[in-house]
Amino acid sequence: MSGPQGSVRSMLALNLKRVRARRGLSISELSRRSKIGKATLSQLESGTGNPTIETVFSLSRVLEVPISDLLDTQRPAGLRVVRGEDVEVLSGEGVELRPLQRIESGEAVFEVYDQQFRAGERRDSPGHVGIEHTVVQAGRLEVAVDGEEAELTAGDYVAFDAALPHSYAAAEGTVRSVLLLQYRTDQRLHPSAPHALPDADAPHGA
Repeated sequence: MSGPQGSVRSMLALNLKRVRARRGLSISELSRRSKIGKATLSQLESGTGNPTIETVFSLSRVLEVPISDLLDTQRPAGLRVVRGEDVEVLSGEGVELRPLQRIESGEAVFEVYDQQFRAGERRDSPGHVGIEHTVVQAGRLEVAVDGEEAELTAGDYVAFDAALPHSYAAAEGTVRSVLLLQYRTDQRLHPSAPHALPDADAPHGA
């Protein structure tokens, strides 16, 4: 998912149009379900918009596809080294994500992200497709999931159904962590070949 500036925009434009059409959704209906303005969606589909984390996660939730299937079709081969400084950052409310790798194993797909929460800020999510795994590397992270709360420090791990409403907050200083998003293979936008979409009546949800 690395590449020149604009790669995230171009891949999102390509994949968003395809999956929206396969789901039989108009831009107006997708706007209603995702609470993203029609003008914004049109810009995203034309490759001229600037997607935020909140926008991409909202589209993932409504369209029921993994994040990486909206952003990239790259398949690694052999040794692959990803330099954090070379990865395009996806920014959002209180957090920055750097997509590093997508791993497929059996019936599971994992997306690996370098995740950094900005000091004193909070990120809220209404939920999205998949299971979320976070390992804190540095700092103190407050996590709330559907009414339950936990505090994590370096070396701690948390996992939960990402469909539940959840939030993260960097209580003291910047928090560095690794985020893994886990999906079933039947939730993939590209189950067997680039740009092949799942059947509309295929099962979804984590």
